[in-house]
Amino acid sequence: MLKNKTIILGITGGIAAYKAADLASKLTQAGAKVEVIMTEAAMKFITPLTLRNITHRPVVTDMFELASEWSVEHVALAEAADAIIVAPATANTIARLAAGIADDMLGTVVLATKAPVVIAPAMNDLMYSNKVTQENITKLKARGFSFIEPGYGRLASGKMGKGRLPDTPEIIAAIEAALGQKKDLSGKHVVVTAGGTREPIDPVRHIGNRSSGKMGYALAEAARDRGAKVTLISANVSLDAPADVTLVKAPTALEMKKEVEKAVKKSDVLIMAAAVADYQMEIAAGNKIKKESGKNLTLNLVKTPDILGEVKGNFIKVGFAAESENLVANAKKKLTGKKLDLIIANDITKTDSGFDADTNRVVIIDKKGKTEELPLMSKREVADKILDKVKGLL
Repeated sequence: MLKNKTIILGITGGIAAYKAADLASKLTQAGAKVEVIMTEAAMKFITPLTLRNITHRPVVTDMFELASEWSVEHVALAEAADAIIVAPATANTIARLAAGIADDMLGTVVLATKAPVVIAPAMNDLMYSNKVTQENITKLKARGFSFIEPGYGRLASGKMGKGRLPDTPEIIAAIEAALGQKKDLSGKHVVVTAGGTREPIDPVRHIGNRSSGKMGYALAEAARDRGAKVTLISANVSLDAPADVTLVKAPTALEMKKEVEKAVKKSDVLIMAAAVADYQMEIAAGNKIKKESGKNLTLNLVKTPDILGEVKGNFIKVGFAAESENLVANAKKKLTGKKLDLIIANDITKTDSGFDADTNRVVIIDKKGKTEELPLMSKREVADKILDKVKGLL
């Protein structure tokens, strides 16, 4: 997503400016061409030399600097941008951008660009919550700017509050989302389920599975980056929520069924990547079941609802088949039985493509029985291959 993209990184004069070095580094490592613009105040906190060594590009600090390759036609920098990220963005910078002030390079580039602009505020919590700042943010949002909510934590003042610069992965995710605004799934609503459900036995025990949710989260992020509105219905995972995705928690099969039925009413695609438990307790115990010496425990189990088979609507249905034997045959049976448009089969016995792995090796099967076996690749790459098929069906 970021490879060969020109990303303008605007750094302004806040204490969080030092964190921009990590952001510039991660963007560069991802293959982006990072052009850094620093305000005069930013240079009080971090030096241009630091950013130049990280990006291997000249750093723009003065709109009229004769040595700059952008000094004569500074609008060319705005035209070259695939996306602009201002991080950290101070209250003063946000106010200047809202007013359209263009007396420095950052203001000029933002005013002249047609590229998506992402703002990552970082400031004192009272400054962030101030009515004027919030009005300026509302103005910029109305003009199409994207904002990342600042984090809560210890601020430069020593107090706790909302105003910390978001972490680098969250900022990068927001940039990727902005780059995907005009992609091939723009205007579509994609519902993705992820993670493994847990069916309670008693208040402390459950029936579950080893699903990490990584495949479902990769699908949600990929769909978002391709311009889709994404609803991610997540069972139990240890993953951070993706930026710019509507996250709905559904820890059990019954809760997931309810949320899926609600979400698909206005969706174009449903991708069920969640590992839904096949069985649940007939009646879960209200209190912790005590271990009694010399006695075995018998659980009365009943089937969970067949979400993918029962949900109905005018949308593309994609399922997953995690199998340990007869991979393609079992997947085709599930494809037909649940009346799916696509099914993704993967062998869970493989260590490099089983539970909790960052890579996957799958077979994509369509409703005509045509199969496409993919080589081992990252789950994000697999997600894009699946969405290529979905796009064709749409």
